[in-house]
Amino acid sequence: MTETQATAETAGFLCEAEGVGHTFLTPAGRPVRVLDGIQLQIRPNEVVALLGPSGCGKSTLLRILAGLIRPTEGEVRVHGQPLRGINPGVAIVFQSFALYPWMTAAENVRTVLRARGVAGAEIERRVDATLRAMGLAGFEDSYPRELSGGMKQRVGLARALSVEPEVVFMDEPFSQVDALTAESLRAEVLDIWSSHERNPSSIVLVSHDIREVAYMADRIVVLGGAPGHVRTVIEDRVPRPRDYRSPEIERLVEELHEIITGGELPDVSEAPAPPVEAIEPLPESRPSEILGLLEYLDARGGTDDLFRVVAETRQDFGHVIAVTKAAEMLDLVDTPRRAITLTPVGKRFLAAALPDRSRMWRDQLLKLGLFRRLADVIDRQPRRSLDRDFVLEMLALALPDENQERLWATLIAWAQFGGLLDYDAHSDELTLA
Repeated sequence: MTETQATAETAGFLCEAEGVGHTFLTPAGRPVRVLDGIQLQIRPNEVVALLGPSGCGKSTLLRILAGLIRPTEGEVRVHGQPLRGINPGVAIVFQSFALYPWMTAAENVRTVLRARGVAGAEIERRVDATLRAMGLAGFEDSYPRELSGGMKQRVGLARALSVEPEVVFMDEPFSQVDALTAESLRAEVLDIWSSHERNPSSIVLVSHDIREVAYMADRIVVLGGAPGHVRTVIEDRVPRPRDYRSPEIERLVEELHEIITGGELPDVSEAPAPPVEAIEPLPESRPSEILGLLEYLDARGGTDDLFRVVAETRQDFGHVIAVTKAAEMLDLVDTPRRAITLTPVGKRFLAAALPDRSRMWRDQLLKLGLFRRLADVIDRQPRRSLDRDFVLEMLALALPDENQERLWATLIAWAQFGGLLDYDAHSDELTLA
């Protein structure tokens, strides 16, 4: 291929990542690599899904493609030209809605059009058209506090669509709404996209929901972590319109399950145990959810297939993975291939009385580097306590790519369940129990 041909080909992509890598610096100046060697092209008239475990850099990659973050390695190109600053053809729909609470639904849409320099009459036309398209006619003057989660996300979608972007980036947009609302919103977004009467030409979706990406995407980019990298790209050739329950979708979901679980739940013999000094990120799961998984397995003879657990509990696949990983970290379950199996420790835990369960949980926590280090640091303090900000800084230094507030909440819930640590919300102090 000649240089002219290569340039012409890349100019046909709406945007692309060429050898993109990214390294963050912690407050102490330590480099943490979060993305490595990413090659990704966004073509016209397609839906691309980024699928992978928490912390693999999906949202960071989305922000790099949008021009919100400049990569430390590689290059982002838009229509074949290097991206300098914000990607002008992109609008973003956020997981947390990101609405201005002091503005009505119409004002939330209107303000981005003013920022884009759209003329007054055209602003009102677009506000009206996009709110109606998203089923918000009659709610133009409602404030976010007066709207349900699903309606807030409809405002977020209307705001993004109003600027008529070439590409819409969607960062887990349906994870904060109920299942029925999410299903309806997916279908509405695809209807708008597939009309081809106007932009968006393409959609890039970040998701943990395998069934969601199987239903929505034309290409599914499966990312691995540590650092984030492309494991494989799956072409979704199921004809549109699609049915969640069709055999083709079910087969694709099964294929994606196999890929994800192959990387996320490997046989113990294939992956060495982390070194004693390691600080492990805690999967977002409550002790009650871990206990629920153990009791579920116990009622089924101590083992069950992962996919059947997802189907019978009607839980999001990514959340079941998180709870399973949490139980595995505590040595309460094992995950040979697709199975989830109670370990001897897990069986003894279920058979124990409540006070003994608390003691056993504490013992398992102290096998994890994070809890062992916290207990040691607290024990060496003159007042045998640590304030919350110190712990959050410690977490940021050790695990900079994790959501520190969520990690803190999980840490406290696990530590209190095991009687290892106490937290006083009034003084913001953490002490040994």
